[in-house]
Amino acid sequence: MQSIGWTLIMKRGCLFSCRKETLNINGSRYTIRERLATGGFSLIDLGENSSTRRSYAIKRITCHSIDDQNIALREIENCRKIDSENVIRVVDYELKGQADIVINTTSTLFIVLPYYKHGSLADHLQLRSRKQDHMPEAQILQIFLGVCEGLKAIHEAKPVPLAHRDLKTANICLSDSFEPIIVDLGSMTEARLQIVGQTDAQRLQDEAEERSSIVYRAPELFTVKTYCTIDERSDIWSLGCVLYAMCYFNSPYDPIYERGDSVALAVLSGNINIPEDSIYTEDMHELIKYMLRTDPMERPFIFSVIERTHDLIQKLEGRL
Repeated sequence: MQSIGWTLIMKRGCLFSCRKETLNINGSRYTIRERLATGGFSLIDLGENSSTRRSYAIKRITCHSIDDQNIALREIENCRKIDSENVIRVVDYELKGQADIVINTTSTLFIVLPYYKHGSLADHLQLRSRKQDHMPEAQILQIFLGVCEGLKAIHEAKPVPLAHRDLKTANICLSDSFEPIIVDLGSMTEARLQIVGQTDAQRLQDEAEERSSIVYRAPELFTVKTYCTIDERSDIWSLGCVLYAMCYFNSPYDPIYERGDSVALAVLSGNINIPEDSIYTEDMHELIKYMLRTDPMERPFIFSVIERTHDLIQKLEGRL
């Protein structure tokens, strides 16, 4: 099931001529104001609660089978396992209808989510890139630290650690106070996987191709080894790409993808292109490289990244 990127979460004006549709979700009425994003099996609308007049992002996922339903409901279950100000919370949800592939009936899962009017980190970086307006290092590190705290909550989920598996700037929204919020938990899975044999390896590789954005995807997910352990450090690679994008507006692998060259080869090469005219400190460059280690066993866990980020913030404050 395709996940929706959140890049369009802030777009003003309809992408189509909106009719005033009304939805009843778990006893609450919502008037649909505009379409925010559309994907293969799901879409997100801006809805207003008829009683409180508050705005929400309402995600609806069409399910064609029981498997589809279970995958969709997993997003709700995953949200409930995580308690962090930097990870999106489900406000409400309701499953309507019953999916049955045999008699060709579908069900729809409606998920009510907070609406972030400032859009995503990707939106913000796109606006800045037009003027080549680089974010100050101190601001980058503060926002990045919030992303790290959200990811830490995901990686420390109980009863088993989870991995986001599609962390990218388009899946990080910005609150009114410019706090980062990790969104789109539909790709999230158990973090620690034992791969035993070709079938396991191929299944994970296919899942990664479908659910993990190519320019943020960890090297171990491009060609999954037949016998190996995959853990939450696949997210740390994506986190390194996010920090790079915060500095230079795009993932380090966006230009390769746009040229039509092999992203897999570029990722596996381990070469990170830091611009020669970079305005950032060598410490920032090293923090990026620290996370972008091709061997996942050499990559840090999230608590080490947080510790290093705190050290860098303190060092920067000492310089100012």
